[in-house]
Amino acid sequence: MRELARQFRSFDGAVRLLMVQQFTINTAFYMLMPYLAIHLSGGLGMAAWAVGLVLGVRNFSQQGMFLIGGTLADRLGCKSVITAGCVLRTVGFGLLGFVDSLPALIAASALTGFAGALFNPAVRALLAREAGERRVEAFALFNVFYQVGMFAGPLIGLALIALNFRLVCAVAALLFLGLTLVQVKVLPDRGRPPAAKERRQGVLADWRTVVSNRPFLLFSAAMIGSYILSFQVYLALPLQAQRVAPGSGDGVSTVLFAVSAGVAAAGQLRITAWARARWSPGRSVVYGLTLMGGAFAPLLVAGAPPRGDGLLIRAVALAPLFLAAALLALGTALVYPFEMDTVVAFSGERLVATHYGLYNTISGVGITVGNLATGAVWDASTEQPRLPWLVLCIVGVVCAAAIAGLTRTGRLGPLRVGRAGEPVLQR
Repeated sequence: MRELARQFRSFDGAVRLLMVQQFTINTAFYMLMPYLAIHLSGGLGMAAWAVGLVLGVRNFSQQGMFLIGGTLADRLGCKSVITAGCVLRTVGFGLLGFVDSLPALIAASALTGFAGALFNPAVRALLAREAGERRVEAFALFNVFYQVGMFAGPLIGLALIALNFRLVCAVAALLFLGLTLVQVKVLPDRGRPPAAKERRQGVLADWRTVVSNRPFLLFSAAMIGSYILSFQVYLALPLQAQRVAPGSGDGVSTVLFAVSAGVAAAGQLRITAWARARWSPGRSVVYGLTLMGGAFAPLLVAGAPPRGDGLLIRAVALAPLFLAAALLALGTALVYPFEMDTVVAFSGERLVATHYGLYNTISGVGITVGNLATGAVWDASTEQPRLPWLVLCIVGVVCAAAIAGLTRTGRLGPLRVGRAGEPVLQR
């Protein structure tokens, strides 16, 4: 904790604000969203298809609009786009608690999703710009605030929802309103990036520049597997918790989130410093992805949970699950700062938010497809309990091998900026 505070103080005010902001964003988001489906189905009595529609609209309006959000940040400036995103999230969260018709709920869900599409690429682009040469350190510390907010949110939401779901929505909306006011007064307005002021080309030309960045696209595609793996703390691991400990799956899932957040909070800075001292960014990503895939090996070895209801038997059955969550968090902590820094490097520090926007869209599509595939494998694993873990281990190996191949061929090497502003690979 002392090292965390020291690192936090070592950055300037803008970087510190972005980190506290991300903690607040995640706290507000996760205190509401995990309980929205329960409110829609139980509180409002909506059919399952309508609940799925409302949640699906939120996901699509965020994942499908990241590129738009990144483009707006590069053209209008990060501060204005971040502020606009927080305003939209304030309105969206407020509406979710006080409307009950399907069209109004869809509109509120769309607002909350598009808000995320606005501020997510902009926050990362501004953090990269403000941190300068300390980008990797900044992203490591940023991930600590990100993970802790993601853990604190559901706990606060659980306490508030016992009183009233509207109270949850109101508190979440007020947190975003407070963020908006702080950003207007405190967040530095750097205007548009220098490259944006120099360019005369339109949005489509910007998109062509990003899409024609082949090494960046290859890296984005290779990293899809990492997002599929990290998402299993919400999908496969809770399913396994329910299988291992029927009736107490929610409690076990909460412990899983605590393990994940605890590893990030306690180990992120040490992991990043240790890796920087020994490995290149590309090798750090490869080793991190290998560890993420290997995180499911304890479950693969354990196979079917032992039978019985005794405390010792249940502890033995849950041990591989908690070990998998810890290893997955370690691998993610190793990958994340270097991954984010690599995206900036591929951009040549031009159109940074647009690159982040497209990167997030690609990973979002990958998560959706990966979740469908993981769910199908899980349904087919009744007689083969090791099958999901074998598939996830293979995903990690394939993803790591792809990044290793890009590193070996020089595609993750240093970049310089060409005459037209597009990144050019240094051979």
